[in-house]
Amino acid sequence: MIEVIIGVLGAYLLGSIPTAVWYGRVFHGVDIRNHGSGNAGATNSLRVLGKKAGVIVLLIDLLKGYMAISLAGIITQHSDFQSTEYIVPLLGLAVVVGHIFPIFAQFKGGKGVATSLGVILAIHPLATLICLVVFLLIVFTTKYVSLGSMLGALTFPVQLVSGVWGLQPMIIVIFGFVLAVLLVITHRENVKRLLAGNENKFGAKK
Repeated sequence: MIEVIIGVLGAYLLGSIPTAVWYGRVFHGVDIRNHGSGNAGATNSLRVLGKKAGVIVLLIDLLKGYMAISLAGIITQHSDFQSTEYIVPLLGLAVVVGHIFPIFAQFKGGKGVATSLGVILAIHPLATLICLVVFLLIVFTTKYVSLGSMLGALTFPVQLVSGVWGLQPMIIVIFGFVLAVLLVITHRENVKRLLAGNENKFGAKK
């Protein structure tokens, strides 16, 4: 059990690496949280700091989620757990929460989209590909990144529970829905703006 506790703590600390905040300070001398939407994530980095910053932040945040799930196999080898399926949700939730509430950045982080993408990529690459397709279609047709992110995230557990990829562990399915709900919560202000019809559109000039 101690291995699991250490793994969860490690996943949280990994998620707490505030990529956008540190990148903005080191290479641009700004705190990304004081500009644009105020979100410490890839989309705001793209808008405020440029394409290079957006891509770098996206990849590193995605890698955080992927690496956290990779710890599950290591923990299984050194603990009484015979399967990773019960450890994956703990590590996945820990790394995403770490990204949203990073201890290294006064608990003010991003919305967890890129890190969640890394998590589900490590769990089921093919299902993740469908999520990306849904995300791109939504963003392309509506220009709303927030809407694409939420619907893309919801697509993951829907695929698993539908059986399109065969029978999946119920705990992973439940985790997928929890992750989708968590992203909706972090996008609650975006949801309000979407309903009010004044959400920012990707690529729109202010």
